[in-house]
Amino acid sequence: MYLSTLTIDSFRCIGPGAERMEVKFTPALTAIVGANDAGKTAVIDALRFALGTSDQDRQRLDESDFHGQGKEITIVCQFENLTDRDLRSFAEYLTYGEKPDDKPTLYLNWLAENSGETRKGRPYYRIEVRSGKDAAGPIISQEARLLMQATYLRPLRDAEAALSAGRGSRLAQVLRQSALVKTGSHTHNPEIPLKDQQLSILGIAKLVSDLLGAQKGVADTRGKINATLDELALHGDKLKSAIRVSGAMASDDARLRELLEKLDLQLDGIGKMGLGSDNLLFMACELLLLAQEETGNKLLLIEEPEAHLHAQRQLQVMKSLQERARAEGIQVIITTHSPNLASAISLENLVIVRRRRAFSLASGETELEGSDRSFLERFLDVTKANLFFAYGVMIVEGDAENVLLPTLARLIGRDLTEHGVSIVNVGGVGLGRYARIFKRKLPTKQGELGIRVACITDMDVMPDCAPVLIGKVEEGKPWPEIGKRRWRAKQDIGDDAALAAHRAGKKTKFDGQAVVTFVSNEWTLEYDLALGVKGPNGKFSCALAEDVFVAAYLAASDEGINGGKLTLLEAERGALEKYATLKASIVAPGTGSLEEVLAASIYAEFAGGVSKPIAAQYLAARLQAKQVSGNLTPEQLRAALPKYLTDAIDYVTPVDMPSSAPAP
Repeated sequence: MYLSTLTIDSFRCIGPGAERMEVKFTPALTAIVGANDAGKTAVIDALRFALGTSDQDRQRLDESDFHGQGKEITIVCQFENLTDRDLRSFAEYLTYGEKPDDKPTLYLNWLAENSGETRKGRPYYRIEVRSGKDAAGPIISQEARLLMQATYLRPLRDAEAALSAGRGSRLAQVLRQSALVKTGSHTHNPEIPLKDQQLSILGIAKLVSDLLGAQKGVADTRGKINATLDELALHGDKLKSAIRVSGAMASDDARLRELLEKLDLQLDGIGKMGLGSDNLLFMACELLLLAQEETGNKLLLIEEPEAHLHAQRQLQVMKSLQERARAEGIQVIITTHSPNLASAISLENLVIVRRRRAFSLASGETELEGSDRSFLERFLDVTKANLFFAYGVMIVEGDAENVLLPTLARLIGRDLTEHGVSIVNVGGVGLGRYARIFKRKLPTKQGELGIRVACITDMDVMPDCAPVLIGKVEEGKPWPEIGKRRWRAKQDIGDDAALAAHRAGKKTKFDGQAVVTFVSNEWTLEYDLALGVKGPNGKFSCALAEDVFVAAYLAASDEGINGGKLTLLEAERGALEKYATLKASIVAPGTGSLEEVLAASIYAEFAGGVSKPIAAQYLAARLQAKQVSGNLTPEQLRAALPKYLTDAIDYVTPVDMPSSAPAP
């Protein structure tokens, strides 16, 4: 059987009724991801309260566990896919469907009430565990609840202590599950060579006890004790001492448990190993123990499996957990803050917790299509997996946007880091695929995820003067037929109304729920930055044209600057001289404007092979230096930037949202 659904009502940060949280799990591995304080730990602790854990580390209910001023907590666990053995074990607690072929379901309802009473000076809380849908079934016995227990690995766990010898040690529990520890003879025969005897653990212990008793020093001491005992005893008292290993007279079961609890589990190596290696050993022990269970709930809860593990080990652990879960029928539920781990987990197995609500990414829960999933499984790397933990997301199609946008946002007073915004660079492909992660299939029923997503894309329609300036066609020559070229100019699209319709088509392609698309005003990022904002007089400002050109020139000179052939200051002087020459050479085009010719001429540097991301780095540094020197205020920069960029930044960094709180 496996835990299919968890419903939490009025527990800690999770509210009652419509505010309750419902979490859906897969039979194998489910990873719960999300930002801090979203409710991930509440999910794990709710399961610990309801099911209990095999380590017997009992949680104590506290008044702070009740939501707000509430007096009741309800936690419902729904189990499905019960085996024949499970059906027999939980027969009296099962819930049957209305149709004859409906498979039975097991519900565990954990109900807590803050009665206001005190007992022995402590608050008293009434707790009841019932079966049945809506808790209409009988109370679940302690014996049955033991079969539902989960195995829990806490965050920042002390694996070394957990694997050490001691009462109830995990290693002893693993070994007791093995039938081989009980095979063999419980006594040794002195007449048969030891190598020919098959002794059980109890037999080995008996042999060791006898050998210790026969050791000269022990035997001599025993003789002296007996002699002294004879002097102290009355005539006729037959008192004799025996020196044995502690517990030798206990029952076989008690003796075996005591022996196994004296064993340590350590890594075989020289010296003490690190915390990460100890954690791997601990996980291996727990997985083996769960795999040996034949009845009940094979459920492993792991908070932050990435604890003490470097990136490559994290990936291997996740790969192994997923394989083990599938192969051995173990259900694993983890919580993680690691984009590295999240990138290694199938979307089918991810649950995003946000604003105390859980959103599964399994098939049928989002607008993702089959081809989307296979694409994302290939390309969702650790950098892109940041989106699962973000309060806002900007999806961009190039390295230049990825480099430049954080600086632009900070310089206009909308720091992306402070607002918990991640930038995902999809490299010109898959923008819609990534956007659909955030769109629910049934938003009215499931609720919207609510993470603000800004998709930034180019208009990809160049001004009519650009084909000649960037070398697509020769001046005075006819253009190739539209079907024989990949680029488009304004005259191919039509008048302003047609251009607006083209832009709207690109926008509505991805829009929906909290996903909003921001299309460049004119052509591309670099061109639009150079062209600037269109004023009331119909002219473009070109306020950043010089800065964009200088950045392109510096990018072209980057190897020389870094190689020491010229200084940055010398390169900037050369760029400014060349820009002045370019600007003076601009003449009015047959169509369009002088500003469009200037911006297209600047973009020609990029069309000629200048690195866009390197130019973006230089532009970011140049704008930052201007602001530090007092030559560029946030207001001036905002006025100079293309509106689609400022609108996108504003959307993912709303001013009414505290930077430390989730987005609305």
